[in-house]
Amino acid sequence: MSQTTEQIQKSDIKDILENSLKGNRPKSEDILRLLESDDVHLMGLVSGYLSKKQFGNKASFVNNIILNYTNVCITDCKFCAFYRSPGAEDSYTLSLDDIETRVKTSYDMFKIRQVLIQGGHNPSLKIEYYEDAFKMIREKFPNVGVHGLSTSEIDMIAKVEKSSTKEILSRLKEAGLQSIPGAGAEILTDSVKEIISPKKISSDTWIRIMDESHSVGIPGSATMMYGHVENNNDIVEHFSKIVKLQEKTNGFMAFIPWNFEPNNTLMQDEGIVEYGTGGIQLLKMIAISRLVFDGLIPHIQSSWLTNGIGMAQLALQYGADDFGGTLIGEEVVSCTGARSTELTDKIIVDAIHQIGYHVEERDNFYNPIRTL
Repeated sequence: MSQTTEQIQKSDIKDILENSLKGNRPKSEDILRLLESDDVHLMGLVSGYLSKKQFGNKASFVNNIILNYTNVCITDCKFCAFYRSPGAEDSYTLSLDDIETRVKTSYDMFKIRQVLIQGGHNPSLKIEYYEDAFKMIREKFPNVGVHGLSTSEIDMIAKVEKSSTKEILSRLKEAGLQSIPGAGAEILTDSVKEIISPKKISSDTWIRIMDESHSVGIPGSATMMYGHVENNNDIVEHFSKIVKLQEKTNGFMAFIPWNFEPNNTLMQDEGIVEYGTGGIQLLKMIAISRLVFDGLIPHIQSSWLTNGIGMAQLALQYGADDFGGTLIGEEVVSCTGARSTELTDKIIVDAIHQIGYHVEERDNFYNPIRTL
């Protein structure tokens, strides 16, 4: 660290980075200074050091599929190219047999360890649809973890059932839901949500449902979708809300920052966002995420889905420790024409080995399965 220490001394964020090396996480005003700083490489050196201190020269990944069970949605988010209105010609909802076939094929071909279940806000689906799907997966594929449903989907089910979100979570857990993804957070500031997703749940509702999820024993991931209409203060607020909830519940296993991809979305059509933010901003967000959550949320994902393999390799050196999943069958981001939105485990393993890291295949709960 001697060379890094020397560089830190000359930096305008010297005090923040020195505090991070002493185990003191940045406060809100520090996060704002990090976001305003151009010293991305130095942030990465410190964040990478903190990550290696915890995980060594090792990165993990999960063999998984994304099961986009329906594209029917009444939320009309401007950042989404996937959804279709009820009754649209190309709308769909998978049957239980369809779901079983997809999971079985993926397990037989790829030995998946996780199915990530996400779809639209479909008002015609009752809770039994989800319960039947989760029970079937857990009974027939016991090695496959069920990681599913955003907080906004939980809210939709509660509205359909005229029930509380906590009751819905309890029933889904009983049926086999094991963890919940962070989708629906976007940026946890309502002034942003009013522009990009006015019909979706509020920031407070996202936090409340995540809190309830953790309280009934369903851990999860936290996410942030940046690079649209938010400003640095909004990002600080997002980080601060995640920190506060994690300090209360310790229910987040991972944090995943990813950049908005505008192609084929209303936000691009309306001229709100013309293009994505690019690689430097990804590395900055990865590095800041590690600094903010060091010792609080263990895992930071590399975000290859919207940034590609090369940037994900760099992200592993800027504070990320997990490559993410293979994401076989992903349909949401692919609707933006972003790039290939699935990888085989071999491609991920090779990519991690190329930067001199050891590879650990993990399960749904970040437990190691095997070293590759």
